Amino acid sequence: MQNKVDKKYAKKIFSLLKDEYPEVSCALNFTTPFQLLISTILSAQCTDERINIVTEKLFKQCNTPEDFVNIPAYELEKLIYSTGFYKQKAKSIKNCSKMLIEKHNGEVPKDLELLIKLPGVGRKTASVVAGNAFGVPAIAVDTHVIRLSNLFGFVETSDPVKIEFKLKELLPESDWIKSSHLLATHGRNVCDARKPKCSICILSDICPSYKPEL
Repeated sequence: MQNKVDKKYAKKIFSLLKDEYPEVSCALNFTTPFQLLISTILSAQCTDERINIVTEKLFKQCNTPEDFVNIPAYELEKLIYSTGFYKQKAKSIKNCSKMLIEKHNGEVPKDLELLIKLPGVGRKTASVVAGNAFGVPAIAVDTHVIRLSNLFGFVETSDPVKIEFKLKELLPESDWIKSSHLLATHGRNVCDARKPKCSICILSDICPSYKPEL
């Protein structure tokens, strides 16, 4: 496909997804940018549903960078144990909280590049926080976004940075934040990695990966 055709095709894909999921939003529960930052760090290799269960209790005990710096590591590990990789996550959260206090007066920065410099924060996490906490145009590339971007023919790569910039090229800036949620929601609800429900998919007529059930 040429870029001009790609944009028309991408617009059609996301238009249908927006019609199908009009209320789509960030699946993580949060009330402050800091809560979203912690939740997103915890979400690595874990479901959003599990994170929301864990953080409901966690944020009652720790809700500020100071709280996470002061809590003993073993206690934090116990609170986040069920999210997996709990030792590394606890270390990242404590180091991240410490840097927020020392470098940012305890506030989560809005700037994507500043977010990326925080311990435990990669480009995906930074994009989630920048977009959903501050409304900064950003595309968070998770496993659903990687998989569906390839299935739809937007890219032929698993490199999240290349996918991010390709989607930014294809989509208007106003759609960047929501695009991640649309792809993730469709990936969970219909385009399942193990058994895609192609027969009920609203994109079956235009999806190059459509496989009719025999």
